[in-house]
Amino acid sequence: MTSTATGAVPTQRPQPQHQPAEIDPRGMRVIWLLLVAAFVAILNETTMGIAIPALNEDLGLAPELGQWLTSAFMLTMAVVIPTTGFLLQRFTTRQIFIAAMTLFSIGTLVCLVAPGFAALLLGRVIQAAGTGIMMPLLMTTIMNVVPAHSRGRTMGLVGLVMSLAPAIGPTLSGAVLELLNWRWTFAIVLPIALIALFVGAKWLTNLGETSKPPLDVPSVILSALAFGGIVFGLSQLGSGQGGEGGAGASALSPVALGSIALVAGLVMLVLFVWRQLRLQRREGALLDLRVFRSRNFTVSVVIMSIISMAMFGTLTLLPLYLQNVVGLDPLQAGLILLPGSVLMGLLGPVMGRIYDAKGPRVLLVPGTLLVAGVLFFYSTVGETTPAVVLALAQTAMSVGMSMSFTPLFSASLGSLQRRLYSHGSAVLNTLQQVAGAAGVAILIGLYSSVLHAGEASGLSIAVAGAPGARMAFLVAAMISLAAVVLAFFIRKPADQEVPA
Repeated sequence: MTSTATGAVPTQRPQPQHQPAEIDPRGMRVIWLLLVAAFVAILNETTMGIAIPALNEDLGLAPELGQWLTSAFMLTMAVVIPTTGFLLQRFTTRQIFIAAMTLFSIGTLVCLVAPGFAALLLGRVIQAAGTGIMMPLLMTTIMNVVPAHSRGRTMGLVGLVMSLAPAIGPTLSGAVLELLNWRWTFAIVLPIALIALFVGAKWLTNLGETSKPPLDVPSVILSALAFGGIVFGLSQLGSGQGGEGGAGASALSPVALGSIALVAGLVMLVLFVWRQLRLQRREGALLDLRVFRSRNFTVSVVIMSIISMAMFGTLTLLPLYLQNVVGLDPLQAGLILLPGSVLMGLLGPVMGRIYDAKGPRVLLVPGTLLVAGVLFFYSTVGETTPAVVLALAQTAMSVGMSMSFTPLFSASLGSLQRRLYSHGSAVLNTLQQVAGAAGVAILIGLYSSVLHAGEASGLSIAVAGAPGARMAFLVAAMISLAAVVLAFFIRKPADQEVPA
């Protein structure tokens, strides 16, 4: 198994004496580089949603075809992330980083010069393969090089990346589309990615040692079919498209196709879990499920999944509501999200310091309450809700998410044995992807069903869309109440207590 940067031998629980007293400057440089790379990769993931209508018009694509540019990205991420537990043990930090950033840069270049849909789709798949590796690499590196009692402030930076990048993406994309064309969403990202790649290739050092765990090919196949099928099914259910098709359309509606894929994915997931339980007895599992033996980790992951459902679902539905119901243009819709994004970024390290000093519940309980409260407020909005009120609400929700992410990251992975860090980060990121897809499917599916019913009755999009948005947000608010209850059960791992 992978050893730590200090050559520690894995123990039953991570102990304070196995951690360095201070953060190694070399390790901190690696973390900063990984943070920049992860930010760029995730930012790219969220710029496509607003750009798709302009892209469809420029390339002459049907709406359902253009939507594949986001669906394929999510699908690839769902396939890649579960394998990172193995990859992070088998290869060095430097090898993984260079491979991930090379894939991401190549994919971005392909998208930039793509002459048509097929090349653009291929570029998005290559991008996603690199993106899927970055966050597990970042989180595992932090767990191995940052002292336990200081992880909160560093995990605050991870919360910054995972929260700020998705929220800035729509704003950046809207601004680019106002002034330039969709290709510039890739042209802006590519130089930053190349700089990060070259800096990493020159100065990134390896942290820890590698091992040679066996690769179980059937597990890789089952993982791809399971998580790929689930995310694809959810993306189809949340596509917001009706069952009608024109000439050449699939014989199956998106709902039927999504349902079949979801059921097949769940069956494959059962087989995948069964195989991992067998293989982990001889340390041969692709994804070691013994991480769930920690109650703190399990509860943290459940709360994280609920918060991710709310975040990704809201960030997808809110721009639609703002444009279709309130009547804002893409840039204005993106700007509604901006104040909260900036504040979330500023608060990330602050929340980390509070976690290090006070523990998780002082942040997590009010944070989850704030998220749930804003979702309940969103369930009351209509065509005449002032934009400034929506901006304030989204800012409050961003604060709640900032208060939630940092303690969840720190408490969940900190509850694991050191040898399970890479598997824990793979599980955490995989379930975030699945939960995000579920959030989008639930909110967009509910919104679209009410919208289409209203349009069939002769109502305008604005009038028909308002009740759809209210229903979708109400369901999300009800689900978020589970996170509030579970927040009381999160404990701070013993080795994260600040030394006297």
